[in-house]
Amino acid sequence: MLFNKLLTLSAVTCLAAATAIRRTDGGDSCPPSLQCCQQAVEASDPVATTILGLLNIVLDDLNVLVGLNCSPITVIGSGNGACSTGGTTVICNDNSHGSLISIGCIPIIL
Repeated sequence: MLFNKLLTLSAVTCLAAATAIRRTDGGDSCPPSLQCCQQAVEASDPVATTILGLLNIVLDDLNVLVGLNCSPITVIGSGNGACSTGGTTVICNDNSHGSLISIGCIPIIL
């Protein structure tokens, strides 16, 4: 039963990423993991624009969803893979800026 949930979660995650995130690096693999973010806001949000500015990140689209204070979720040991702290479960296109901000996020409902 747990295997079926894990398989379903993996398929949904890959499908969501494949249909909603435009890859520019030429890779064919799914993003590495689900993220649990304290907040998921548009890049135009004042907190997000401050963080983006401090990190010298320029986005073409300020309507893109960004995750703030994110940490990876591992399915093993976390129940059903959802945020256990009341945050927002997301999968993001760009997690390369540490846990402070993730860019191009899509909320995942488990």
